[in-house]
Amino acid sequence: MKKTIVFSIIAIALIAVLIWFGKMNSKSVNAFETETAFKTNIIKKTVATGKVTPLEEVEIKPQISGIIDKIYLEEGAIVKKGDLIASVRVVPNEQSLINAKGQVSNLELSLKNAKVVYDRKSKLYAKGVIASQEFENAELAYSQAKQNLKNAQNNYQIILKGSAGGAGSTANTNIRATTSGMILEIPVEEGDQVIQSNNFNAGTTIASVADMTKMIFEGKVDEAEVGKIELNTDLEIVIGAIDDAKFPAKLNFIAPKGTEESGTVQFTIKADVALEDGYFLRAGYSANAEIILEQKYSVLSIREAVMQFDKKTEEPYVEVLIGEQEFEKRIIELGISDGENVEIISGITIDDKLKIWNKKAEKNDEDDF
Repeated sequence: MKKTIVFSIIAIALIAVLIWFGKMNSKSVNAFETETAFKTNIIKKTVATGKVTPLEEVEIKPQISGIIDKIYLEEGAIVKKGDLIASVRVVPNEQSLINAKGQVSNLELSLKNAKVVYDRKSKLYAKGVIASQEFENAELAYSQAKQNLKNAQNNYQIILKGSAGGAGSTANTNIRATTSGMILEIPVEEGDQVIQSNNFNAGTTIASVADMTKMIFEGKVDEAEVGKIELNTDLEIVIGAIDDAKFPAKLNFIAPKGTEESGTVQFTIKADVALEDGYFLRAGYSANAEIILEQKYSVLSIREAVMQFDKKTEEPYVEVLIGEQEFEKRIIELGISDGENVEIISGITIDDKLKIWNKKAEKNDEDDF
């Protein structure tokens, strides 16, 4: 009798253990949550890093070498074409000055001699002693002597002071704005020596002026993506120094030649930036341009998190729930992706329940043993 009771207890315990293992196995088979595909808009973008700069920045250079005598304006000032920015004091070359002064002295003597001849010829012509042709030749020589002396005197003044007498506002020593806009930079100070611009020398920059209402974005795009963008594409410019603001822009330039940087080939792009009221963009602000490479609307999509790749064929697939506690592997064909969602061209429908990887279903308290 006692043995029968003991065996009965053991049998009941074994049955309980088997039931418990069965429930555990049942839970492990159905351990993942599921979700379905959905329709959404997918926009594939790339980001170009660069900066915003004025469309045109003009450098103002002197027409004569010398020393900065006076700077009349400051950086940030608004100027119009012709406004005086600075003046240059000429430091003449001594040898050139001596030669010019000697030339003036020689021509003064020539003029004095030509005047004596002219006066004598004039009296003789009045008495009818000489022909008119001889008188006219003397008159011409006198006029030429006066003009030569005037030219030599002007040359002497230019060497000495940088401009001829009476040059007024057009004197070479006055550095004026050649365009309207804002002064971005004055890289010189009073007392600095400057060099004139000529065919052999770029010259010293006195100031740079730009129209700050016409700004462009200049950045670089990787070679893998440059072929996917086109001129007149709409961009959104994000300025690091301005929070919560995006500026529309239109792509107007793609470099035909790339440059190698850190092992990759980069192509320069430029875009006209449309400024909004109340915003002032400073030259050189760092910026990013969001460029739309491709976009599709209301397409069948899934989250990339529910997708896997076959280790052998590298084909993308998902696991679809086909019955209670059972999933089926389905190969899928992909379209465009925005990094979070991906377009599904074929392989599943919007009603299929897809396994969510690494996310187990919540336990039901009634199932706990």
